[in-house]
Amino acid sequence: MYLSKLRIFGFKSFANKVEVNFPKNGLTAVVGPNGCGKSNIIDAIRWVMGEQSAKTLRSSKMEDVIFSGTTSRPPMNMAEVSLVIDNEEGVLKGGYSQIMITRQAFRNGDSNYLLNNQPCRLKDIQHLFYDTGMGAASYSLMEAKMIDSILNEKDDERRLLFEEASGISKYKKQRAETKRQLERTT
Repeated sequence: MYLSKLRIFGFKSFANKVEVNFPKNGLTAVVGPNGCGKSNIIDAIRWVMGEQSAKTLRSSKMEDVIFSGTTSRPPMNMAEVSLVIDNEEGVLKGGYSQIMITRQAFRNGDSNYLLNNQPCRLKDIQHLFYDTGMGAASYSLMEAKMIDSILNEKDDERRLLFEEASGISKYKKQRAETKRQLERTT
């Protein structure tokens, strides 16, 4: 399993449609001066994988991920990010050799998740990535501030990282969800 393509449109600084291809062999590096949008690529990947915290996406509210316009360009009403994953090895369940996850957000507050162009729930996206080392909050997407956090922050933060890496976070999430369902029925 590897990231194959990232398509961004109307997300943060990406007013035009942009497609980033990640070759199967080798390493992809994004370089450029400060303020050119390098971090927005990581934010787009986190967002499409289900990130719910505007703060994690370096925004004050989720609406801020939609292109807000410039002096020469009006703001957009929608942001859309699609992530194409090569799944030839079948790491992700579902039987597809290629999986495309899409997230859309609209200024009116509506949002959509799509899995291979079919409507789905955030929960479906999260379940897809359980025990893969990928996901909105996983250790596979790390930026400099996250590394600082691991080295300098509390033991609980480090424990969460190791739980995700070892694959037990899936079971903890399932347990918490089951407890919530039991509490609702009693």
